[in-house]
Amino acid sequence: MEIDYIVVGCGLAGIAFCEQLRTHNKSFVVFDDSSQRSSTVAGGLYNPVVLKRFTSVWKSKEQLEKALPLYNKLAKQFGVQLDYKIPVYRKFASLEEQNDWFAASDKPNLSEYLSSKIVKNTNKNINAPFGFGEVLGTGRIDVNTLVESYKNYLSKKNILLKESFNYSAIESTDQGVSCKGIKASQIVFSEGFGVNKNTFFKDLPLVPAKGELLIIEAPDLNMDFVLKGNGFLIPIGNHQYIVGATYNWNDTTHQLTDKAKEELLDKLKNLITCKFKVVGQVAGIRPTVKDRRPLVGQHHQHKNLYVLNGLGTRGVMIGPYVAEQLFDFIEHKKPLEKEIDIKRFGI
Repeated sequence: MEIDYIVVGCGLAGIAFCEQLRTHNKSFVVFDDSSQRSSTVAGGLYNPVVLKRFTSVWKSKEQLEKALPLYNKLAKQFGVQLDYKIPVYRKFASLEEQNDWFAASDKPNLSEYLSSKIVKNTNKNINAPFGFGEVLGTGRIDVNTLVESYKNYLSKKNILLKESFNYSAIESTDQGVSCKGIKASQIVFSEGFGVNKNTFFKDLPLVPAKGELLIIEAPDLNMDFVLKGNGFLIPIGNHQYIVGATYNWNDTTHQLTDKAKEELLDKLKNLITCKFKVVGQVAGIRPTVKDRRPLVGQHHQHKNLYVLNGLGTRGVMIGPYVAEQLFDFIEHKKPLEKEIDIKRFGI
């Protein structure tokens, strides 16, 4: 088999890059062994504001201009709903936080995203005596449905290999690289935390951040917005909600922990007062970077090998933006932004 690209990994980064290939009529196959779960356990929120500090997300406008049309296109193609428009309400803990919100909403880069009106809490089951601030232009991508639908599409096209990628099987050819009988011009690795086993890119400064989420059922809550305080609560239908999230910098397993469950329950009890039932718990390893920028670029020695990684906690927003940059870098020799290029770490 002779193709243009091999893509390793079918999470948010891999899907975004595959869509660049499809758009430009490039042939490809995808390796994915389902070992990485950071995409499928993601809350899926797109939110242009860092609510902890009332600051704008890096390149948020540019990211959303790329991401939302892509997800809408895929939703139509697969006959599913992916984009759920839903407001994000930031719970105020004090009058001082209200004042900080007003000050932030006057800033030029935040004024279009932060409503200047205080939203009064009218839900007796939510603990928010100081009300909320509303973030505009927000929503949730159903990442599980996206990944499942995309893998089904690739399988029907016979271009999804459900197996681990063998790094030692890569051989150089006149046309590019060869692996297990597949000849390709380029290989793009979008493996998330799985890159730590990648012999070519294992030295990237990727910081694993294990995250766990709960799924609860709360029939009396009747909440139609995302609630953000010390933790978050996301409605997903049928009286169910995602509760998040934890950060563990030491545990790199996908095992569920009682410690994380207790931490999430403590967060939840500070947000709501009604009865609820825990119906699920999930865990995944986020691929984060110390400077909060993705890892994109070319191997310093093997020029046909590339990496697309480090999307962190905002993969639904940033994935399509950086995937386009990598494609333009490979195909059109357009320089990568210095902020995302792996060369910033001397790699």
